[in-house]
Amino acid sequence: MKIFKMTVEDVREIGNILQDEFDNFWNNNVLEQEVLKEECRYIVAKTEEGEIIGFAGILINIDIAEIMNIVVKKSYRHKGVGQKLLEELIKMAKESGLDTISLEVNSQNEPAINLYKKLGFKEIRS
Repeated sequence: MKIFKMTVEDVREIGNILQDEFDNFWNNNVLEQEVLKEECRYIVAKTEEGEIIGFAGILINIDIAEIMNIVVKKSYRHKGVGQKLLEELIKMAKESGLDTISLEVNSQNEPAINLYKKLGFKEIRS
């Protein structure tokens, strides 16, 4: 698996499988708008063969980074893809000079909550 900066072409490719492979994520138009925003950074995880198996985005503000999403293709979940994407987002925030990263997560999403805790995130509200 390799991580790349997301392109508009990647967004279009994701659009073909978005609802079937990535649950009830935003629609493709919203994702494309997010990718084009200057303050947002989106990345994709691809197999050696070039198949997109996950993507993630971060919003860089003046003094805080906000994780917008981390999405992994259903058949690749629980295989380290989400962790690799999250680690890359953390690296991107640090490279932007930001030490604070925030995110919102569904309280029922135990795998995501466990991943965030594993990488040092602290719950501030429930």
